[in-house]
Amino acid sequence: MNAATPSPEGPREKPLFTKAATTLFRVALLAAALAVTATGVAAYAYFQSNYWNRIGVPPLQPIIFSHRHHTAELHIDCRNCHATVETSAFAGLPATHTCLACHSQVFATTTMIQPLVRSLATNQPLVWNRVNVLPAHVFFNHSIHVAKGVACVTCHGEVGKMALMAAGQPLTMSWCLNCHRDPAPRLSAPADLFSPLAVHRNERGAAADLMAYYHVRTASLTDCSTCHH
Repeated sequence: MNAATPSPEGPREKPLFTKAATTLFRVALLAAALAVTATGVAAYAYFQSNYWNRIGVPPLQPIIFSHRHHTAELHIDCRNCHATVETSAFAGLPATHTCLACHSQVFATTTMIQPLVRSLATNQPLVWNRVNVLPAHVFFNHSIHVAKGVACVTCHGEVGKMALMAAGQPLTMSWCLNCHRDPAPRLSAPADLFSPLAVHRNERGAAADLMAYYHVRTASLTDCSTCHH
């Protein structure tokens, strides 16, 4: 067969893409898939991070108030300021006259206390910024948690070490459910409920004893209606 004789198979068609272009396209697809995966992982890590949940990040307050000084150093009971923590869903915040019961005599002329003085003079309560903010569709009752042996530090962290109050736990749905599924290790003895520092007395048999003491039943703790009324 000479050069002038056509091939019995006919003329060969040229490929639409070159081998190099095909390889480049495959690499681009792989890179895109990896980028999407990495973005998802990064987003999940961010939304689960302490920064997103504001753990350890104290909000601005009208007065620089140190929980460490008042609770761990002066041994002031939590209920002195959060008076309704045992009887209401809301733990309560101190009224101006509660603070001035001490500070009308102690540090009364300092700049730091002047917002209290103005609050009394104008009959306008101080506006404290919330440290823990739950979604509107979540119902949380302080009194029932205290009544069932959940100490302040379990959810709020060791406030006795906090110069400025900040969130101590993420308080996410998964965090709360972990506790509701297995509350025993997280319960505290009655004497430790309002301790500003973690007291590790709940070991081995003590967990079961506390479950019985507080009459804790886990059967309905994970029902939707427990937290979502």
